[in-house]
This record gives sequence, C-alpha cells and structure tokens, in this order.
Amino acid sequence: MTKRMLISGGRVVTAVDDVQADVLVEDGIVVAIGRDLDALAGDAERHDARGLIVLPGGVDVHTHLDYDTGSAHTCDTFESGGKAAAFGGTTTIVDYAHQHRGESPLHALEDWMKRAASATVDVGAHMILTDAAGAMMADARTLIRNEGVTSLKVFTAYPRSLMLDDGAVFRALRAAGAEGGMVCVHAENGAAIEILIEEAVAAGRTSPKYHALTRPASMEGEATSRVIRLAELAESPVYIVHVSAADAVEAVVEARDRAIPVFAETCPHYLFLTDAAYEAESFAEGAKVIMTPPLRGKEHQNALWRGLASHDLQVVATDHCPFCASEATLGRRHSKATEVQSFDVVPNGAPGLETRLPLLFDAAVAKGRLSLNRMVDITATAPAKLFGLFPRKGTIAVGSDADLVLLDPAGRSRVSAAGHHSRIDYSLFEGFELAGAIRKVFLRGRLIVDGAEWHGRAGMGTYLKRGPSGAVRL
Repeated sequence: MTKRMLISGGRVVTAVDDVQADVLVEDGIVVAIGRDLDALAGDAERHDARGLIVLPGGVDVHTHLDYDTGSAHTCDTFESGGKAAAFGGTTTIVDYAHQHRGESPLHALEDWMKRAASATVDVGAHMILTDAAGAMMADARTLIRNEGVTSLKVFTAYPRSLMLDDGAVFRALRAAGAEGGMVCVHAENGAAIEILIEEAVAAGRTSPKYHALTRPASMEGEATSRVIRLAELAESPVYIVHVSAADAVEAVVEARDRAIPVFAETCPHYLFLTDAAYEAESFAEGAKVIMTPPLRGKEHQNALWRGLASHDLQVVATDHCPFCASEATLGRRHSKATEVQSFDVVPNGAPGLETRLPLLFDAAVAKGRLSLNRMVDITATAPAKLFGLFPRKGTIAVGSDADLVLLDPAGRSRVSAAGHHSRIDYSLFEGFELAGAIRKVFLRGRLIVDGAEWHGRAGMGTYLKRGPSGAVRL
C-alpha cells in the first residue's frame, strides 16, 4: 500500500527557490510541489507547516563517529550521533572510515560498515588513507568503482601516524581522479609543526594556548597551496577540509581564479569562536577547544565569512569528532582527560552535529550574514553535489528523498549540552541564544523528530553508495 504524506502551507526553500507551497510525498519520495495539493493527498498523513520554513535535510560530509584514534575513541556511536544530527536538522552524514597502515581499504570499509549498522540517519563513507602503496591504491580504486566510496582523505599533518609524503598524496590524487573520485585533504605542514611542538614542550609551554601557537596559520596556507599544485599536476579535483585560516582561503581563491577544480569547507567552530577560548582559567576548559586546525583570531574568522559569501568556500561541515571533557562521563578512553596536562597529548576534536544549522540560521539569516538560500546551499545542496548524492539528497525536488526540516523562524532556541542528544558532556556554544527553532524532521518521509520527541530507531539509516565526487563546478 502506498504511504502518502502532505506537508502543507509552508515556505519551501532550496538553494535556488523560495516559494509558498505544499509538498506531497509517496513512499519516502517527493512526488509533487505546488499550491493546494490536498485533493491529491487522499488519506495522506498531514503536517501543517503554516508559518514554518520547509528546508531540505542537512548533509554533513565531515564526521568521525565511533572512531578509534589509537589513544582515544570518539564518544558518539552512529546511533547517538545520528540522533544528534537529526535534532539539528541533518539527515545525511558522510563519515570517515579509516585505513590503518598495512590494511586494505576494503577491509577498513567492512569494519566501518559494521559500526555504521546502528545509524539513525542515512550514511555514506569517505576513506582515510594512511598507506598509499601500489596494492592499497588498487583496492582504493575498487572502493570508488564498486562500493560508492568516491572520496579518499589524506593528511599532510601528524607525522608517524596519519601523514603521507607528497609523492603518496600525488599518487592518491591521480588514482582518485582517474576513477571519478576526489581526495579530501587535511592541509597543514606536519613536519614543521612537529618541530614547533617539540620545542614548546621542551620549554615547558604546555597549556592549551600552545596548541594554537604551534600550528600557525602560515603552515595551513603553505600546505593548502602545495596540495593544490599537486592536484593541478594530477589533473584531479581536490577538497580542502576544515579551513580555518585566511592564508588557506587565499590559496583556494587563487586556484579557483585559475579555474582549478578546488573546493573547500569550513566548520562552525571557526565561524563562531576565536583563539581567545584557549585562555580559559583551567586546563580542562582549554582542552575542550583543542581541535586541529586550532581556533584562530578574528581576522581569520572574517576571511571565512567572506569566503562563504563569495562562494570561494562551498561547504560548512562539522568535523564532529567528540571526546568528553570528563573521564567520569564515559571513561577516560572517550575523554580528553590525560595523565599529563600538556596540549600535545589531548585528543584533538570537538562536537558540532546538533548545532550547525541552528547556529547558521541565527547568524547567517537572522543576523544577515548570508541569505536563506545560501545557508541551504552550504549545509545541504553543495555537499550533496560535491560528493555524489544530488539530487537524491540536498534539495526538495520531485524524485528526491523526502528528507525535510520544518523550522520555525519565530521560535527561539538555547544551546545547552544538557538538552542535546550526543553522548558528549559539553557544547562549544553553551548558552548561545539563537533565533529559530527546529520543529519537525523527516527522513525519507518518516517523522523522526517532533519537537522534543524522538521517533527514530537504531539501524533505520540507509547506506548510500555515492556517485562521482568533485564532478561539478561550484
């Protein structure tokens, strides 16, 4: 029996449209958008959206759920992380699977799939490469060609654990480009940064502020520029993750001005927080904001907002990599607590899944930094296009999945870790008062968030085999 749902009377907003319309859904797919669709709805489940904005479900293409770093383990599972995402208006996640050195990427995907089986929203996978030897790259090509994992990730940071040399990065870029894939890059000069860290620790400069001081913006800019040149030589698209520095933005702008297929994301913590947060009174408070790259000064934040407004930055993703502040919450392994209070041993990462859309609606729309259409673009449409999910995801169109968010522009919300759905015990944005409130969220036509009520379940998320990545021009 066909299941129908009608969302009536809302303001339907996509990256390009803004219309008053009804949305008719059948079996989880949008089948009609228009005025007065009640006659077509029959015995459909009905939701009144008068006074509300109807948005496409968010697409977050940078998360680390149930992720083991070796020394610590992120505290959110695919079940809890997906629930947090949904309450924040995100219905699709592309998470990072991790190949360990000497391990086939195909085996790494199998391991990731087991953990992702509990997902409460739809999920896709990128693959982190730490070993780009010939046989490993052959398996990475198979991932792209056969498994729908059309994006790889490499690091130019973290020597001896994650970092690849330039030759290996180049090899990955060429392999991905040849198969219709794209490489995502964590761009910092890891070799130089390692020396700065060693010198700081040797001198006893171990408080959280030295995390930022040993990872200067210039070294993010240098690595971004270098990786772009390698991608240009490889004739492959490249995606720079979590841009935090004006120096990196400048490298991206210069390349895009030369029509090089370079894309870049930033994250809410870089848009709304500055390096002043490292001056916290206690080590534990400062450790909460140890993420990589670090928070930076206001001039860098301004450059990021300009980049979003000018389309030089295409995506806002969260880099949700949550470790609890206290070991009492879920145990030391899931926390930032360490035996030695030194910035260099604190697990790098922070939460953000549940606050991305609310923060951006408040700042970008209510406070006038960006249009509502642009907010939809950077949180849903552009990431879906870049990573082979559009038009199934990232928009409201006939034939698209009915992933829908009903947002009340007259509502208010207050950020509080106590009221969130992640397993983490703090929020970077605790106490922020925000314009707008998410009222309902639908995943493939199924109501999963209704005010404060959760109607989802573990395992209801679908694995998404993705089409080519980086195949668009944004």
